[in-house]
Amino acid sequence: MIIEYQRPNSISEALILLSRKQPISYPIGGGTVINQGMDEEIAAIDLQSLGLGSISKKGGHLHVGATVTLQRLSEFKGLAEDFYKTIMLEATYNLRQMATVAGKLVTGGGRSPFTTAMLALDVSLVIYEQGVEPRQVKFGDWLPIRESFSPGKLITMVSIPLNIHFVYEYIARTPADLPIVCAAVAQWDSGRTRLALGGWGNKPILVMDGPISDGIDGVAKNAASGALDEWASAEYRQEMASLLSLRCLQRLQAEP
Repeated sequence: MIIEYQRPNSISEALILLSRKQPISYPIGGGTVINQGMDEEIAAIDLQSLGLGSISKKGGHLHVGATVTLQRLSEFKGLAEDFYKTIMLEATYNLRQMATVAGKLVTGGGRSPFTTAMLALDVSLVIYEQGVEPRQVKFGDWLPIRESFSPGKLITMVSIPLNIHFVYEYIARTPADLPIVCAAVAQWDSGRTRLALGGWGNKPILVMDGPISDGIDGVAKNAASGALDEWASAEYRQEMASLLSLRCLQRLQAEP
């Protein structure tokens, strides 16, 4: 339960609050997770006054502030059509108005279309920590250690590379449901290809990142070998991961 609410006016002030041992403090943008209720006593550190709500193009990247909502990002023009689809599939309109980009990357599970897409796109995070220079970290490097992300650190910006070909395919019980299996493929003009799979577990997984895309279906099938839960068998997910990954690649190859 929330026992304290703070709204700092600077990043340094926010880091001081987040570094406290008691009460344990969590940053909130939209507050969609904290609003669902937590058993432990916590302090909510509201980030709305920190100026982290901007979107701008710089060089070959789109710089998205941590508190930009999913809905606002969905309204920004110039990204791949399938990327917008992952945002629409992530949450209802009302939740997209609240959920923030950084918040979703921190909390998005394996069935999150948006988190799977961001992993495929090789986005970077800018992280601030008290007494340390800000640093840029690849989301794919940070994701495996996300659960151990220590207090006192704050994601301030997400950098999305532009001019990349991107496609997303999924299978779900209904078109509006979160996926049982999903595949996101990003491809650079150089031929570099990244494949991320989702639909199970506590986070999506990166299964390909290389200069060639041959054998993408086999790599996807192997990656889903242990993907068993109440939603589907591992065998089913293996076949669907292989099919969806190959379908993504075929769509990319068919682009003009």
